[in-house]
Amino acid sequence: MSGLPRQAIVRILLSVLLILSLYLLSAATENSSRFGRLYLWLLLINGVVLVVLSGLIINNLQRLVRSFRARETGSRLTLRLMALFVVLAVLPGLVVYGFSMQFLQRGVDSWFDVRVENALEDALALSQASLDQRMRDMQQRLEEAARDLADVSSDMAPITLGDLRARTGASELTLIGENGRIIAASSMDTDSILPHRPEESILLQLRQGRPYVGLDPIENAGLHIRALVRAPGPDGPGNTRILQGLFQVSPRINDLADEVETAFSEYRELAYLRGPLKDSFILTLSLVLLVSLLFAVWSAFYLARRLVAPVSRLAEGTRAMAAGEYGTQLPPAGNDELGFLVRSFNDMSRRVADVRDAARQSQALVESQRAYLETVLGRLSSGVLALGRDGTLRTYNQAAEDILSVPLHEATGQPLSALVERFPDFSPFVEQIEAHPHGAEGEWRAELSLDTREGRRSLICSGAMLPGGAEGGGEVIVFDDVTTLIQAQRDAAWGEVARRLAHEIRNPLTPIQLSAERLQHKVGNRVSGEEAALLQRSTDTIIHQVEAMKDMVQAFSEYARPPVLELQRVDLNALVQEVAELYRGQAAQASIRTDLDEHLPGLEADAGRLRQLLNNLIRNALEADDGGACEIVVSTRRGTGRHAGCVELDIEDNGPGFADAMLDQLFEPYVSTKPRGSGLGLAIVKKIVEEHNGSISARNVEGGARLSVRLPTGEKGE
Repeated sequence: MSGLPRQAIVRILLSVLLILSLYLLSAATENSSRFGRLYLWLLLINGVVLVVLSGLIINNLQRLVRSFRARETGSRLTLRLMALFVVLAVLPGLVVYGFSMQFLQRGVDSWFDVRVENALEDALALSQASLDQRMRDMQQRLEEAARDLADVSSDMAPITLGDLRARTGASELTLIGENGRIIAASSMDTDSILPHRPEESILLQLRQGRPYVGLDPIENAGLHIRALVRAPGPDGPGNTRILQGLFQVSPRINDLADEVETAFSEYRELAYLRGPLKDSFILTLSLVLLVSLLFAVWSAFYLARRLVAPVSRLAEGTRAMAAGEYGTQLPPAGNDELGFLVRSFNDMSRRVADVRDAARQSQALVESQRAYLETVLGRLSSGVLALGRDGTLRTYNQAAEDILSVPLHEATGQPLSALVERFPDFSPFVEQIEAHPHGAEGEWRAELSLDTREGRRSLICSGAMLPGGAEGGGEVIVFDDVTTLIQAQRDAAWGEVARRLAHEIRNPLTPIQLSAERLQHKVGNRVSGEEAALLQRSTDTIIHQVEAMKDMVQAFSEYARPPVLELQRVDLNALVQEVAELYRGQAAQASIRTDLDEHLPGLEADAGRLRQLLNNLIRNALEADDGGACEIVVSTRRGTGRHAGCVELDIEDNGPGFADAMLDQLFEPYVSTKPRGSGLGLAIVKKIVEEHNGSISARNVEGGARLSVRLPTGEKGE
């Protein structure tokens, strides 16, 4: 019963107690003698039933009062139905109780009539007299049979007993000797082997000379008259035998006699317990009435709650649906009208929930498509902007923010011109878009240059109108950063130029140098004075210029040479310390300071090429000195944000900085701020950086210039 709810257990126990109580009351009223034996049990069980019912009624009444005060759904209807059920149950019970009491008082008195008692006594006397007469007749028949056996010997006794049994109507005749031994027997029951032997007390009575006759019940044979008389033997009076006869009593006579005796006994008992019987009936009727009334009141609470429960659940379900819980399902309430109403409500709720789920699925599909579109846009290398009809920014992808280097999220829902005040360099892009009206038909395409924090970038922009609708329309802008492509084309062109120049210049340089040395060697001994000095200066100038041009040719060759890297794990901090220490000893007027990140990861790079990169950058910073005390700071740090997989190398000096007009062309070949510079130093640096899939940028800072190199670490998962 652990799986049953508590209320179901209480109802089962209460029903068992009620059935047991009514059974005991019925048993007590059937027999007055039982009433005294069951009196305490009746009081105990009915007391328990009354207490349980009273407790249940009080509990239900308290719950009803609390729900009524709290104005819970269905409390008023429950109260009305409960009051109606109580009235309908109590009033008929009280009416029946009143009439039952009157009938009980009159009916019990009418049971005890003097004539009835005399009739029962006469019937009992008549039945006893009838049995006595039959017993005397059977005894006389047996005495006559005993006289007939006087001349019959023991050997012939079995044959004679059979004839005598048939003549006397006995069911069994038995001849017993003086010593108690059975001489012969004859019985109607052929299956019986041994005759029914009398008790010793009966035989003792016969030996004393007194005959015996009485009623004895025989097992499996019913009630019999047992009669025993003395039967003289053939040898004279000294050889006396005993003859026993069993005569079956008619079952009908036996039953009638028992019924008369039982009825007379019960009547005398009822007459003796007349007063207590009235009291027992009154007590029984009162207990039944009280238990019935309490049970009716409790049932009224239960039935009222059962009837109101579906209505209350319907009200709560309606309130839940009004609150947006469209999937509310009520438990079944039977097959009546209330059950039909509950099923209809569940069908309605299910359909509304299906409609809601369909709407959610549609919304989820829209969100999925939007997420898919955002994912696609997020993976595009091209920048994408979506503008509304009024020119406001509706959405964009991350590539757009990276290319333009402006916080587009701050302009969402606003015109792009809102960012121009904070980022003036952004104005060419906005002007290009505004030059093409948003409502114009067709597509447009344009190229422009844009200054960003990462340097000047070349963009190719195209625009197209979006389809109109209730909330549609507007324009989509797609643009690509072709700076790298253009720079690659330039680098390829310069590389080809450098290769051809190196090839064309390298061939005549060696003969020129050899001719100058030979001229000095052959002619130097033939001239003297100023002519010799002039010859020496001229040949030295030729030789020095040839050496310079060889260096330039070597630089051209290096710039044009395809990269062949020997990658290994490189500690950038150690490499910086090594190169910086080399220049500290050579540049007495320069101060080279390092600011290195102790937790800098290693690089997969060519150590020789990186050493050349550092040499070129530090030498370029030293040569940029305008004559004052040169201060150079070399710093390293781990990249953050979208550059988390890189290390950053900065070289900052306190020189005059770069001319603004040269910043865009600073890393191109033959661009130099030094009068005697070849313009290949920074170009080679840029080439080395690009060989390692890195990037380099230059900008002026307060009190000097800064070159920033960003190199990937090559670590997996970065």
